[in-house]
Amino acid sequence: ALAQRPGLTVTRSWRPYQLNPDMPAAGISRTLYLSAKFGGPREAARSCTAITAAGRGVGIRFAFDRIGRMPNTLRAHRLIRFAAAAGVADIVVEALFAAYFRDGLDIGDGDVLAEIAGCAGLDPDEVRGYLAGEDGVAAVGAEERRARRLGIHAVPCFILERSCAVSGAQEPEMFLPLFDIAAGLGNPAPILS
Repeated sequence: ALAQRPGLTVTRSWRPYQLNPDMPAAGISRTLYLSAKFGGPREAARSCTAITAAGRGVGIRFAFDRIGRMPNTLRAHRLIRFAAAAGVADIVVEALFAAYFRDGLDIGDGDVLAEIAGCAGLDPDEVRGYLAGEDGVAAVGAEERRARRLGIHAVPCFILERSCAVSGAQEPEMFLPLFDIAAGLGNPAPILS
């Protein structure tokens, strides 16, 4: 959608939202998780097949067969906050998606996250130390609670200009009128959260 409005200047912010905030710190078997979520392995496989086909249609190669664990994503969200302070949040988010959905890596693991951070130009040892501590835990929790109070219960959820929410995966054309309205109101920089 942004590519279709090349003259638009946008500020994008990534906000934390764990789909499974009660996930054990070490994560759990993805097979077990999907069976519980979808009511059995056959239903889980059907869902993954549908998502894989949809992804293929837009050039995304999901490799669900490589994913062994359903991670606790608190550390990943903390890394995104850390990366945002350094101006590389977009790079880190894209790398997290690729690491998990394409490479099957455990994005709850501190070493995996430090490697991702290093590829984005951050100091892996500094990130490893940050993630080993408690910095950012309270802030991520507070943002998640705020999102839930605002009625957000799924991802993706796009919030434009802090006032208009679009929930769920949408076609790019869905956003164009919203961008146009924001630009027409004299707001030169829509904010996507």
